[in-house]
Amino acid sequence: MPLDFTKHFPAVPTEFKLKTNTGCSWRVTVRLTNSRATLDQGWATFATVHQIKIGYMVTFKLLTPDTLKVIVFNDDDIEVVTKCGRHDEAFDVNV
Repeated sequence: MPLDFTKHFPAVPTEFKLKTNTGCSWRVTVRLTNSRATLDQGWATFATVHQIKIGYMVTFKLLTPDTLKVIVFNDDDIEVVTKCGRHDEAFDVNV
């Protein structure tokens, strides 16, 4: 995320909870470096489980200062729906 985008947050948290339309919640850490805020630990697992590929579009909506609603669309503009399943439980909020 460009730091200009982060001005929409009251404060950039060190961690975000990502919520999906299927009721899954994930925790990902945030790393601030140079002129960017990046989703760090936990994002790779989220992307793998939700089968995010190059060409897909991911939308984020700020629900609370530390919670983002995430919707993934494939390259045909169809929403990707992934039920909660096995993944790195260290970053699953539902545990």
